[in-house]
Amino acid sequence: MPLRPIQRGPRAWQRGQSVVEFAIALPFLMLLILGGIEFGFIFNSNISLEYASREGARVGAALVNGGGPLGQCPDDTLAETSVDTAIIEAVNRVLTSTGSPLVPADVLEIRLFKSDASGGEVPGKVNIWLPTPGAGPASSTGQLLDFSQSSVGWSVCSRTFSQLPNGADSIGVGVRYLYRVQTPFANLFSMTTLTMYDVTIMAMNPTS
Repeated sequence: MPLRPIQRGPRAWQRGQSVVEFAIALPFLMLLILGGIEFGFIFNSNISLEYASREGARVGAALVNGGGPLGQCPDDTLAETSVDTAIIEAVNRVLTSTGSPLVPADVLEIRLFKSDASGGEVPGKVNIWLPTPGAGPASSTGQLLDFSQSSVGWSVCSRTFSQLPNGADSIGVGVRYLYRVQTPFANLFSMTTLTMYDVTIMAMNPTS
């Protein structure tokens, strides 16, 4: 018997066309999905970074005059070593808190600085702390912090709360962080890391 040609209806062609269109759209769809997931990771890390700098600035603003009675700081040598350590401890506590996506070893630096009226750093008035996991000074609980001080430009006892003539000093706490891309999104654009930086500035306030 003679062979009959296979009849292909319009639905068969439509199915083939749909497969081709899906194959073309798939890379863009995956890019959109991976980009959305990565953005979520970045956003979560940025929120934690903001919280860390805010906690540090809050502690620094409260510990004007070394946390002691007003006007007593110049005689309190302990303040020079304990105040900035308390600020870093507050930052470190957020970095290592449950649920935090941040890794202390990926913090590039923590900057404690005197802020000018526009929110920038007063030249030379900055203390820099660098990551030294488990090898920093002891915290209030006796545990070694993950950061050590590398430079001192703004003495603790020079931070004042004063109404006149220039008002209270403002402390800025900046945390610079190396975010590592977590999805294959990085392979598409050859981007494996992203530097993030967050700063919180607060005016000094007397607490005693």
